[in-house]
This record gives sequence, structure tokens and C-alpha cells, in this order.
Amino acid sequence: MDGEESFRAYVAGRIAALSRAAWLLTGDQHQAEDLVQLTLVRVARHWERVSAAGDPEPYVRRTMYSQHVSLWRRRWRGVDLRADPPEQAMPDGTAGVARALVVRAALARLAPRQRAVLVLRFFEDLTEAEAAAALGCSVSTVKSQTRDALARLRTHAPELAELVGIGAAAGEER
Repeated sequence: MDGEESFRAYVAGRIAALSRAAWLLTGDQHQAEDLVQLTLVRVARHWERVSAAGDPEPYVRRTMYSQHVSLWRRRWRGVDLRADPPEQAMPDGTAGVARALVVRAALARLAPRQRAVLVLRFFEDLTEAEAAAALGCSVSTVKSQTRDALARLRTHAPELAELVGIGAAAGEER
């Protein structure tokens, strides 16, 4: 196998693990993809030497970590530190966090099947038939579980109605 073929085979076999490691380093999917790409470009330049030395994994990992630190340092140097803060206010993200916590707590109050039905129907946006197929039950079971789960949420988590701005008549089905 020539150098290019062995490099392609290595990348095909290790891309998932490298992507996972890059995501754990960066915490962002797009930055992780960039990091993997930069790492593989750098490794490809020296692949003949790296692959001839034996296992290329330690070299690739070390290159990835070095690239991550280099990118981090470049971004850090680009920060403009001033005594006066900028006039533009940053958007307040606390409402989104509060909403996520309320929804998570409300879903935790439901039975597992009710929670699964709501997630499939409203988060995954599946039809009743698709949700029934995913859960291995009938469409009527999905309908009844949805009805019961929504009724339970209305009773035990009224803060959800306030959170999404639904008025007092929210208890009625639309």
C-alpha cells in the first residue's frame, strides 16, 4: 500500500475518534471539524515518515493537541482588552436557560412513556404513526399518551403555560 492509500485508510478508520477528541477539546462542533482538518493536513505532509515509524496515533494526537493550543493562543491574542467596555450590550441568555430548566423539570414529572411520546411528537416532530413505529405501539396509544401527558403537564407544571405566553384559556385543546 502506498503512502496516500495508507493515509486514506488511517483517516477512514480513525475519523470518528479524532472528531470526538477534537469536540472534547474545543466544545464546539465547527471548531472541532476545523481542528481535525488542520491536524490531518499537517499529518499528511509527514505521513511517509510518521507511518514508517510504526503506530501513527501518538503523533496524530500530539499534533491535534498542539494545533488546539496554537489556535487558542491565536484567538487569545486577538482579544482587544480595553478599560472602557463597549457600548453595545450583550443579549441576555438567561431566559433560554430558565425555559430549558422548567421544561426539563416538567418532563421529569412524567412517566417514561409519556415523556418519550412528547419528545418524539414535539421535539423530534414525528407524526403519530412515526412515533408509534418508533415506540413499537399503536397510534391510539400514542394519542392517549400524548393527551394524558399534556393534561399532566397542565396540572403539575402550569409555569410552562406562563413561559410560552399562553393565556388562561390554554387548558383547552386547540
